[in-house]
Amino acid sequence: MNLVDINTMFSTDERCREMLVRLRWPAGPECPRCKMPVVKLETDKQLFYCKQCDYQFSVTAGTVFNDSHLPLNKWFLATLLLCEAKKGMSACQIQRTLGIGSYKTAWYLCHRIRHAMVESQKTYLAGKVEMDETYVGGFHHGKAGRGSENKEVVIGIRQRGGDLRFFHASDVKSGTLEKYIRENISEDVELLLTDDLFQYRGAVRRAGHGPKHRRIKHKLGIYVQGDVHTNTVESAFSLLKRGIIGTWHKISAKHLQAYCTEMAFRFNRRESSHLFIDTLRHMVTASVLTFERLTA
Repeated sequence: MNLVDINTMFSTDERCREMLVRLRWPAGPECPRCKMPVVKLETDKQLFYCKQCDYQFSVTAGTVFNDSHLPLNKWFLATLLLCEAKKGMSACQIQRTLGIGSYKTAWYLCHRIRHAMVESQKTYLAGKVEMDETYVGGFHHGKAGRGSENKEVVIGIRQRGGDLRFFHASDVKSGTLEKYIRENISEDVELLLTDDLFQYRGAVRRAGHGPKHRRIKHKLGIYVQGDVHTNTVESAFSLLKRGIIGTWHKISAKHLQAYCTEMAFRFNRRESSHLFIDTLRHMVTASVLTFERLTA
């Protein structure tokens, strides 16, 4: 799917709505309130009506498209641009490329698409799993990593040959690391690989993975020792940082998790030919994100 395909296949609002109907209700339109079958009204806006609860609605009601005044064709184009940009795309670029009137509208549009870029059924990571932390933003003053001031912590967990997950964490205390291990890594993991940060020892042990834990001693200048390394998750950190520095330039700590989620969602589907359609499917099943909630 490319921009030419979007403009050809979804050139009108009617065609866009037809696609959203098929994605939202594969078995046929149903009422979002009572889940009963509905009838289609003969209107320009392609409305549906539920006799059971006397409710009139459109395919975009209760989704991230809710109350948007942008043409659906521009929504589809913006979604494709975010899907295909390996290092992300800024709201300024979306605004210029699609001719959107204001930066505020473009920024809100991008965040609503990111809001839908979540895993609907998150499974535990297994096999050989790498876990590491990195630091973004803040001031350097000649110091790097944990020595820098006002840095935000991002924890990365990546299964070799499998999925990647990013988390904006409050700190790298042992209890925090343990929480992410318990929530994301299977009890049947083959190996859990980390660097030599001291806090990993207690976190991994309490999470029940002590015998499977292997550490690579970066402080001694050792970066690969046979199968023991964290290079796989560190390459994903590199991509995230290139997105922050080269694409988004400046992001707030408040919204950092949204950008991390977008990057991981796209990365995990990088070889899928259905990335665009899969993202649209998430967009018609995700909850409403109001501007007030986004900026609260």
